[in-house]
Parts: sequence; C-alpha cells; structure tokens
Amino acid sequence: MKMISRRDFLKASAVVGATAAMTACGGSSSTSTAASSVASSTAASAAATNGSANIGVCIYQFADNFMTLYRSDLEGYLKDMGYSVTIMDGKNDQNTQTEQINTFLQQGVDVLVINPVQTTSAQTIVDTVSPSGTPIVFINREPEESVLDSYKGKCCYVGADARQSGTYQGELILETETQGDINGDGKITYIMCKGDPENIDAQYRTEYSIKALTDKGKEVECLYEYLDNWDQTTAQQDVANALSQYGDKIEVVFCNNDAMALGALQSIQQANRTVGKDIYLVGVDALVEAVQNVVDGNMTGTVLNDDVGQATKAAEATKLFVDGKDVEKYYWVDYVKVTKDNASQYLKED
Repeated sequence: MKMISRRDFLKASAVVGATAAMTACGGSSSTSTAASSVASSTAASAAATNGSANIGVCIYQFADNFMTLYRSDLEGYLKDMGYSVTIMDGKNDQNTQTEQINTFLQQGVDVLVINPVQTTSAQTIVDTVSPSGTPIVFINREPEESVLDSYKGKCCYVGADARQSGTYQGELILETETQGDINGDGKITYIMCKGDPENIDAQYRTEYSIKALTDKGKEVECLYEYLDNWDQTTAQQDVANALSQYGDKIEVVFCNNDAMALGALQSIQQANRTVGKDIYLVGVDALVEAVQNVVDGNMTGTVLNDDVGQATKAAEATKLFVDGKDVEKYYWVDYVKVTKDNASQYLKED
C-alpha cells in the first residue's frame, strides 16, 4: 500500500463552501515535491487558457519544497474557477521577479498573486503595481502592515502567523519525557538551523521556539545558530559539523523548516545519535517525508504549514478582487502540531 501526502488527503476532504465563507467575512526537491509539482514545472512558467480572468502568479523559487506544494494547489484552485493562470519562477532573485511583475503589468493581468523573493521589497512592488490599479494578493511571506495600508482595498496578505509555528516547536520539546533536558543538568542546550534571515517566518520561528521554553521557566543555551537558507544539503553539512564540534552536548536541533530538518536527520543518524533517546529534532511544514519520520520515531515532531488552506484562501481572495468585492487586509490559516500520536492522520493509504 502506497502512502500519499497529507496534502492529497486534505484536498480530498476539502469543504466546497469556502467561497461563500470568505465572501461573508470579506465584505532542493524531494519525493513529496515531485508528486505535487505542476505539469509544467520543468519550464519557467505555466499557463492555462480560456479563463474569465487573467491571473499572474510570482513564486519566489520553484525549487522550494513547500512552495512547490503551494503553487500546485493554487494553480488548481484558480483554474477550477475558470481563470487563465501564468506562474513564474523568481529563482530566488528579486530583480528577476521584478521583471516578471513588469511583464505581467504590460500584459494587463487582472490580479497579481505574489510570493516575494524579499519581503523588504514589498513596498517597492506595491509602488510599481499601484499606478495600474492591479490588485495584489501577497502570499506566504508577510509584508509590513504599512505596505498593505499603502494600497488599501487593493492589497491583502494570505498566510500563517509564524510566531504560532515557533511556539508550537518549543511546545513539542516541552511535551517530551525530559522536556528537552536530556542530561538532566537543568539546562536545554540546542542548535538552530535558520531560514532566510530577511524572511519574517524564519525570524519568528527562531525567536518563538525558544521563547516557548523560557516562558515556562526553562534555562536554555544556544550552542550555535546556522544560516541554512531553508536548504536540506546546507543543513546536513552544518549539523554534521555541529555534532562533531559539540557532540552529546546538543540536546535539541531546531529547524525553521522540514527540508533542513531532513538534512539534520541524515547527519544525526550518521553520527549514531538517536532521536527521542539522546537528541530531539523538530521542523515546520509537515512535508510527507518529515511526517513519515515522525511516525517512525526519527523526528520528535513537525508543525503543519497548511498549503491547502493557504492556497484555498489565496484563490478566494483573488476571486473577490476579480468580482470587485471587498477584501480584508489579512487572511490567516492556523498551524497544527504534528506528533507521533496524530501524524498518521496526515498520511493515508492509497
């Protein structure tokens, strides 16, 4: 029996009434990403035809595991609404994405859905787009509220509060048998694998995972923070170096996303350390590989970053703009803690 991703499971059980609900309130690739990629993922863009509106979608980088899931979901929902959809790969370069935005404006798209390469460039993006009057749905990477206010009524953000995901990571450690203090010396020693330093999600996950521990009176010691930029291979190398340098002193490995956690796991296993016994490991995203490792006891836990929920709300916000209806400034989707006790519900036999 083959296991499929929780994304497909959630899609199969999605509630059809999402549009009505929103209208009322709005007045490095892995096997999971390969299974979820759009049919044209080998190209720089993907297009549908004969839609009732033209939607331009800018993704910061197609190679990102989570955004591969997200863009596949989003494309499907927008096409189901009858829209023509073109998705562009920013290749993690803001200049490239800016050129793509300008191309979309020249083509006269009806709505832009933008996952910015750099959140610090969000205001520049708005300043570029606003003269055209084209609405913007920012996704996944949260801009400053002032950015949304500067294009009021024509701009919104759909995402999840990264402070919640960081807090949940800390709670996953507090819920272990030793509450993170494996050697019993009264202090939790950890390393941190961080994402893009300009990304607010990386900042909040780093901060709030540790805040969850200190808020419960735990003493903590950061042995080292590694800038791994969401990348599995980089995290694998850095965690291998950390294990060589700090050895058994490392009790917890925090990773801002699952790709880095999977890289960390490789090095942990190569160092003959055992998750749950002499080290803890947590990530974020609930990628199918990570969830399977939680089920198998190879990861302490992860946090579901709901690509299905976010893509649904992004598509619905887009529809509100197309229909000329009022759109709220923010649309939030909750994270969910994934542990060995509940992980199986995010995997389903085919």
